[in-house]
Amino acid sequence: MVDKSEKHVEKKEPKEIPKKKKAPEIKKEEPSESNMKGIVRIAGKDIFGTVKLKKALSYVRGIGTSLSAPVANVLSSELNIPADTQIGTLSDAQIEEIDKILFNLGSHSIPKFMLNRRGDMDSGADKHVIMNDLLFSMKQDVEREKKAYTWRGYRHAYGQKVRGQRTRNTGRTGMAVGVLRKTVLAQTGAPAPGAAAAAPAGAPAGAPKAAGAAPKAAGAAPKAAGAPAAKPAAKPAAKPAAKPAEKK
Repeated sequence: MVDKSEKHVEKKEPKEIPKKKKAPEIKKEEPSESNMKGIVRIAGKDIFGTVKLKKALSYVRGIGTSLSAPVANVLSSELNIPADTQIGTLSDAQIEEIDKILFNLGSHSIPKFMLNRRGDMDSGADKHVIMNDLLFSMKQDVEREKKAYTWRGYRHAYGQKVRGQRTRNTGRTGMAVGVLRKTVLAQTGAPAPGAAAAAPAGAPAGAPKAAGAAPKAAGAAPKAAGAPAAKPAAKPAAKPAAKPAEKK
């Protein structure tokens, strides 16, 4: 018979927990040094090849940080170039296509309010100019204002601020007045204003200065004029004449 008090305990082996398989690591294909370009020229601007495309666009004159984002979207949609691509990995053909788009942004899907030449004076079209074209157009605008002799042209002609800034403390184009006076006085040998006048060569050491003596003498006159008149000196009383002797 089997004793009930004795329990047959069977040791159960722990179940093996299956280990989770790690996802295979995707290694980014980094361009080799032989394929990476050190400097890339985009729209006439030399940029390091390690810079990403979106940031590299902001280095071009006429394209700022706000305009670089929509331009990068245009490049990614039309040329299939991601915005985070290092420009050193781009081929020469891709760079040429980028230049064509950058020099003709007005005909692409860029918001009109972001273009810098809306309603151009010559063509009347909305366009965006960059690099040397931007500098040339700015000079032409300034010269047009000068010839028309508008207020803006007048301010441009005299090198003053154009947009209503204050000029009381800022906007000076020459040297400071005090510095200029000091240099002129040093060249001529004249004494600086406020300096004490030198005493004449032959005057004694303790003699008063001639320049300072005049004011004192001039100031003495009012005091004498305002003083009470001096009383005349009392004359001695005349003795009475002696009476003639009476005759007896």
